[in-house]
Amino acid sequence: MRALCLATALTLAACTQAPAVEPPELVPIPAGPFIVGSDRAERETAYRLDEAAYGHSATRDGKWYENEPDRREDSLAAFEITRTPVTNRQYADFVAATGRAAPDVDPATWRGYKLVHPYERTRRHAWISGVMPKGRDEHPVVLVTYADAAAYAGWLTQRTGRHWRLPTEREWEKAVRGPDGRMFPWGDDWDPTRLNSHDRGPFDTTPVGSFPRGAGPFGLLDGAGQVFEWTATGAGGGATDRYVVKGGSWDDSGCGVCRPAARHTRSANLKHILIGFRLVAE
Repeated sequence: MRALCLATALTLAACTQAPAVEPPELVPIPAGPFIVGSDRAERETAYRLDEAAYGHSATRDGKWYENEPDRREDSLAAFEITRTPVTNRQYADFVAATGRAAPDVDPATWRGYKLVHPYERTRRHAWISGVMPKGRDEHPVVLVTYADAAAYAGWLTQRTGRHWRLPTEREWEKAVRGPDGRMFPWGDDWDPTRLNSHDRGPFDTTPVGSFPRGAGPFGLLDGAGQVFEWTATGAGGGATDRYVVKGGSWDDSGCGVCRPAARHTRSANLKHILIGFRLVAE
């Protein structure tokens, strides 16, 4: 085989070329105006949903939704975004090709995050000894940092000839919510059967696209619930190591935080069982 590969430069290139990679499915988002942010009425509805689900007012007391920009019209150029979050199967190609550390977290690091989930719960999501968790090929990849997501995008760029990157917060919100400023991807009425949240879900990730009735106006799936998603938008205010995450997760009830307008920031180095990502292609 080595002799055959050395026979001509053309054959050598063919022999050494990396295998083709099937990129994630994309949905087109048209150029034009859209509604971003929320008003007092939407935030009040979100707090009431949370209070009904949890039986307490922690999100209201903590002013969780007061950092949402005031509802307004904005505009963006056209772009394409992955229909679902990136899956374990898709991420596995990247790990195999690059040797990047597989999604996992050690006990001391996890304890240092001071999260409510016990370390034992991370094990079902972790790639133990670098092996993808069994039966979770089509689940969203989690336990990935901001840098991991950006590195996957860079690898896809090299392998496909298109530029891949994390979406900005505004791009993510338009893609999930559509142009008309609806409260949830499917409309203004809360419906726990349309998403993977703790209200009706299994308290775990599910295969991507398992809730087709929760699709947004452009056909994007899993934009509410399932996992929070990294965006390319920084926290601002001088912080250089925190980024906005959007979408809510399988752990949330209510689900005020699952609204596309909702937002909060996380440390770029965090490996969380509630955070995955999707990408924009240019």
